[in-house]
Amino acid sequence: MARHLITSAIPYINGIKHLGNLVGSQLPADLYARYLRARGHEVLYLCATDEHGTPAELAAAKAGKPVAEYCAEMWEVQSKLAEGFRLSFDHFGRSSSEQNRKLTQHFAKVLDDNGLIREVSETQMYSKADGRFLPDRYIEGTCPNCGFDSARGDQCDNCTKQLDPVDLINPHSTISGSTDLEMRETKHLYLRQSAMKDQIEEWIDTRVGWPVLTTSIAKKWLNDGDGLQDRGITRDLDWGVPVQKGDDPWPGMEGKVFYVWFDAPIEYIACGQEWVDAGKGDDWERWWRTDKGAEDVRYTQFMGKDNVPFHTLSFPVTILGSGEPWKLVDYIKSFNYLNYDGGQFSTSRGRGVFMDQALDILPADYWRWWLLSHVPETSDSEFTWESFQSGVNKDLADVLGNFVSRVTKFCRSKFGETVPEGGTWGTREAQLTVELGERIAAFDTYLNAIEIRKASAELRAIWVAGNEYLQSSAPWSTIKTDPEQAKAQIRLALNLIRLYAVLSEPFIPDAAKSMMSAMNCDDWTWPVAFDENSLQVLRSLPEGHSFNVPENLFSKITDAEREEWQERFAGKRD
Repeated sequence: MARHLITSAIPYINGIKHLGNLVGSQLPADLYARYLRARGHEVLYLCATDEHGTPAELAAAKAGKPVAEYCAEMWEVQSKLAEGFRLSFDHFGRSSSEQNRKLTQHFAKVLDDNGLIREVSETQMYSKADGRFLPDRYIEGTCPNCGFDSARGDQCDNCTKQLDPVDLINPHSTISGSTDLEMRETKHLYLRQSAMKDQIEEWIDTRVGWPVLTTSIAKKWLNDGDGLQDRGITRDLDWGVPVQKGDDPWPGMEGKVFYVWFDAPIEYIACGQEWVDAGKGDDWERWWRTDKGAEDVRYTQFMGKDNVPFHTLSFPVTILGSGEPWKLVDYIKSFNYLNYDGGQFSTSRGRGVFMDQALDILPADYWRWWLLSHVPETSDSEFTWESFQSGVNKDLADVLGNFVSRVTKFCRSKFGETVPEGGTWGTREAQLTVELGERIAAFDTYLNAIEIRKASAELRAIWVAGNEYLQSSAPWSTIKTDPEQAKAQIRLALNLIRLYAVLSEPFIPDAAKSMMSAMNCDDWTWPVAFDENSLQVLRSLPEGHSFNVPENLFSKITDAEREEWQERFAGKRD
């Protein structure tokens, strides 16, 4: 048994996330956590809400609420939606927690003690109309690199280039829309990332087997120098972690807070302490400090490609620069973007499906299956209603759901609601077992490597194998000439339902529980050493064992439903 620490990129507090956000970090991380737990490993899966910075302030102002109240309400909303999608966090924390405040201020102190923080007098955008300095995200304009007309003052979401507000073409305030901006002098703290370039490059070179997407982004930033320029870590805001040196004031920094991208990744660690303080665990340091036992932990992060630069460069600068024995990430699984029906998801235009809307339409498993089987691993992918309908109807309803329904209903009508006795397995059953063994081994390999699309394709093939066995053995015909053999065939098929429950649980946990419950079983043992000489996994349900015929696992999506949803979520058009 190994120990696995898993984190998914913490979502901004400002509003409900869309399906692209979900599949870009949290859902794949949940799949991996569930799989590792099923294999008997010790897992700590952490996530939180990212509550500081201008997105929170802007969203709270729009909602007409104090920012702390708004964040508390939205944490509740996001927490409930995570439960609705069956995201199996061991703890879902908040970056505004006292634990994160103290830890952020601690890191600032040790980094300053190590000569990695410098004070800079600089000019910063000031809005006369708003009567305040404008932090990066309060400024938008045209990106000088790619021409994207909604680039923010810190980064262009289109080309991912890191920016300063003065780089933008035709900048304006996102508060008032005013273009009456001027540069005024202010003081801020900068993290001396440039001093850590060689150490960071050496560290990245020691990470084994990172996805090409992750390494290409990290190396690009290292090679062109953008990623390791010294970066400001303070902002002129009211909401955030106050700038202090540990418990002591920081002269000249009164009234300032730490930049959200400095404190947000630290929340990964603080979340572990929150987990313990909430009474869910007993020792967070054994996961996060190598001098306390974390040296044998494998740490995997999940995130969208836009988050890669800060997680491969800036946050490691904080950790390595501290000189303290904190656990560093071993593997970063990054994802491209999921687009929506020929364009992009858009909150402002109401375009696309958001997490709350998705659960209002259909249960979580429908979405989980389609999203995971179309996860944007090697390139951007696209959600279309036609593809979603096809995936649900063909994979979930026709293949898996139909198999469970046919087997249980046939057995009930011919042999009663118990696993039938009699008959023996022959060549056809041995051949199926060989195929299942090969496919389950491949399934394991893909999940271990976090190759999610390949794993989902293999799982579907495992479901198909059962259907093909059922078609070729045809117990409804066999029973007419050899009832005992028909019993053996149905006994195998019933045991396949239990096996499918085990293998499918990381992808579609609710359906897996329904299958296992229908079999009156609670044996979630993962199959190993599966070949023609090891059929025990297909004898988990003994002869005479009772079962129930479950409700239909999945309903098909009709053309009328698809058309109605497509129209409802099309959003405003230009």
